[in-house]
Amino acid sequence: MSTREWQREVYAKALKKLSERKSRFQTSSGTDVSPLYDAPSPRTLGVPGEAPFTRGVQTTMYRSKLWTMRQYAGFGDAEESNRRYHFLLSQGQTGLSVAFDLPTQMGYDSDSERALGEVGKVGVAIDTLADMQLLLKGLPLAEISTSMTINATASTLLCLYIATAEAQGVAPDKLNGTIQNDILKEYIARGTYIFPPAPSMRLTTDVFAFCKERVPKWNTISISGYHIREAGATAAQELAFTLSDGIAYVDAALKAGLHVDEFAPRLAFFFNVHNNFLEEVAKFRAARTLWAEIMGQRFGAKDPRSLGLRFHAQTAGSTLTAQQPDNNVVRVTLQALAAVMGGAQSLHTNSRDEAIGLPTEAAVQLALRTQQIIAYESGVADTIDALGGSFAIEALTDDLIAKAKVYIHEIDRQGGAVKAIEQGYQTKEIEDAAYAYQRAVEEKREVVVGMNQFTTPGEPKMKALELDPALEERQKRRLGEVKAGRNKKAVSDALTAITAAAKSGDNLVPKILDAVRVYGSVGEISDAMRVVFGEHDLLR
Repeated sequence: MSTREWQREVYAKALKKLSERKSRFQTSSGTDVSPLYDAPSPRTLGVPGEAPFTRGVQTTMYRSKLWTMRQYAGFGDAEESNRRYHFLLSQGQTGLSVAFDLPTQMGYDSDSERALGEVGKVGVAIDTLADMQLLLKGLPLAEISTSMTINATASTLLCLYIATAEAQGVAPDKLNGTIQNDILKEYIARGTYIFPPAPSMRLTTDVFAFCKERVPKWNTISISGYHIREAGATAAQELAFTLSDGIAYVDAALKAGLHVDEFAPRLAFFFNVHNNFLEEVAKFRAARTLWAEIMGQRFGAKDPRSLGLRFHAQTAGSTLTAQQPDNNVVRVTLQALAAVMGGAQSLHTNSRDEAIGLPTEAAVQLALRTQQIIAYESGVADTIDALGGSFAIEALTDDLIAKAKVYIHEIDRQGGAVKAIEQGYQTKEIEDAAYAYQRAVEEKREVVVGMNQFTTPGEPKMKALELDPALEERQKRRLGEVKAGRNKKAVSDALTAITAAAKSGDNLVPKILDAVRVYGSVGEISDAMRVVFGEHDLLR
């Protein structure tokens, strides 16, 4: 036996021994990780920019244009958040991403009893057009792309943005951005819904139809797996439940009379990025492959843009720790790199102090610098799909495609995403996955550096960003002044028209736009629809 043959035999025995051993080496989706991948995938990879888009939705990817660096920000009132946006743009951010407080997200004004203690806490408080104009003061809306993370009140916030742009002299057809507008994942994982699923889906498709005619550059929905993953889902569940929601939105738009190629090119997605670098890269490649198949085979889309899955990514807030917060910089860097290697169109990097509170300006700057270093110093943006063809990446991509299809087929069997949500299917699956992971952390089968392993006793606590305690009263006072100074009859007529449209089935977005122009508030507009649609009771 030659030396080379002997080495191969020893190596083969070692691999066999490893494969037989009960291993801790698994992905979040329960796939055993092989110690060595030595066979190519039978799947045809294709080329970037062509269906099935496994290798990317643009032909030249980052060699022509880098991803949009879009730091998610918003806290306190409109003036505070406006200062943060100007700071981020001055530091090289290339797009805005707006976080709204819970009252705004759930259709309550800042002076509502239900808003008490929550005004400006997890995002910016926006009640009327006056607030939105302050929020966007001095920002060139004709030149920048703005993403707004808002769902139940998405149509209202979009109208506030359009009205603000009009006041700047910017026509709706010049606006570029994204409204999240993904209500289904709110029922699955997040909880900021107002109305029952059916009228909520109607509002979503009303936005599709309105933007097709009036705001053609706008991404009308960002179908979100991010919050599904934050709730505890595995990578395969995030992938499958997100795409199933996408199927439901396409179905709803078709039933509303839209043609698939009229709205599908403006659909966008929003994914989480976790710590398992190879699995996350594979997840994004699997998502593109599956969506191209779904749109082409299930819905008969002909426009190549309808088949291409474009996505924003955000690093995983749920992986950040309050213990040893500097470790979060390393986590975020790995996650951001996975998003880039997976072909993201835009990216938010979390700040190291977000497990403690709202991010400080210094932490936000470092998070942005992380993206910039990857973009300009690492060299990874120079090659399109640099990991494509890797035995490990292709095997993981195939595995995620197969696992996601099992979930999608089960959701189809139950009657689609909305029916499955009503039966609690996705929520139960996520809860089971979250429980399993938490048990693994507590038993130290999953290592979280600095928290359950490699801890440092008595480490100093990082100081959190503190909000002005007078902010809530200041916001209420501003809202009172706006309500006192507006044309009350014009507001009343506009709100009556919204209620009438809700009853008749007419597109609600033009009526909402009329209302925000005369300073109708987010809460009042939501109430005008509540009287017709009611509110969703999860326990009913």
